[in-house]
Amino acid sequence: MHIILGGTGHVGRATALALLARGEPVTVVTRTAERADDLRGLGAAIAVADIHDTEGLRAVFRQGKRLFALNPPASPEQDPDAEERRTIASILSAIEGSGLEKVVGHSTYGARKGKNIGDLGTLFELEQGLLGLPIPTSILRAAYYMTNWEMSLELARREGILTTFFPADFRLAMVAPQDLGEAAAELMTDPPGEIRVVHAEGPERYTSNDVATALSDLHNRPVKVASIPPERWEETFLSFGFSQSAARSYAGMTRLAVTMPMPDLSEVRRGKVGLRAYLEAATSGSRGEHQG
Repeated sequence: MHIILGGTGHVGRATALALLARGEPVTVVTRTAERADDLRGLGAAIAVADIHDTEGLRAVFRQGKRLFALNPPASPEQDPDAEERRTIASILSAIEGSGLEKVVGHSTYGARKGKNIGDLGTLFELEQGLLGLPIPTSILRAAYYMTNWEMSLELARREGILTTFFPADFRLAMVAPQDLGEAAAELMTDPPGEIRVVHAEGPERYTSNDVATALSDLHNRPVKVASIPPERWEETFLSFGFSQSAARSYAGMTRLAVTMPMPDLSEVRRGKVGLRAYLEAATSGSRGEHQG
């Protein structure tokens, strides 16, 4: 049995779907059972658990042999780094004594030790915690989520403006949830003792200009990139309702994202879902929600 943390989010759901398509038994861990009704209909078992309930998590983990350890993102309205460290501690404690034979940890490109660098720091701590356990552990490092562009779709459709924290011509590795799900499923079905670190991204690397061009075609109207300069990053995050600590952390993460080197393509698992195909599906969905 494969246990999937965060099973109703973008990546967890894609991982569950990829495993189910392979005929693998899956248990999806969620806080709200109704959000997993579609996965239940496809054959997944559903376990309702609070990520902070370490004993409850351990009881769920004991029902399976392999765990996809995804640390759910914390609300930026509070102190997300502190909250995510709490959930990491709970996950690591729950794994101890669980009887799991293999773990796949979900992380990110550029994960490293540091403070006020958002997921780059907290997911590095997750990696190190998992690798320190006496259980074979593989790590899946994800490129920039294509889903992150979804918050900009409505403004692009309505006003022809694509806001971004990246320079318009900055080329970035991006990945769709489906490709991450496939990569995670591969790692989850490896032989128990096989340990790998996999960097996963889409078939190409893209710029914000590429995103704007794709949206221009999809909306049949010009879409221009509006890049927020670094000196305004923190105040912009604050305007979104982020806490001061979250704004500082997200700004630090963004600074690293635009300066750190990308993995060499020879070391990368390339997926199949391109940016245009992803945005076309996302904009179709957003139109439906808007009209509904």
